[in-house]
Amino acid sequence: MLDFHTLAEFSRNNCVALCVFLVPANLIATLLTIILTALRRPISQLQPVVGIAIIFAVVMVLHVYSWFLVGVVMAPTYILLSLAITCLVVNIAAMIFHKRFVHHPGFSKT
Repeated sequence: MLDFHTLAEFSRNNCVALCVFLVPANLIATLLTIILTALRRPISQLQPVVGIAIIFAVVMVLHVYSWFLVGVVMAPTYILLSLAITCLVVNIAAMIFHKRFVHHPGFSKT
């Protein structure tokens, strides 16, 4: 069975390692989403990248919330939370944009 207390302890004990991985992973995955959307790549190429980027963002949000649970309220927690939420919103917006406008007849390729 999944023990959330143990996962939160693991998250807090390995904070530096998680942040060293998650911050660049979020930025690179979100940048790749933006690039694939701008190049109007097929949805079959965009969906896996968006899925991975959303997983990275959700893991970062959960990591930050594990710090909030123990009462750590500092600038880095808010910075990481805002980064994760921004990446999450950008990836969801890219999927919506792709589905609505990329294959629309009035959307020109310039």
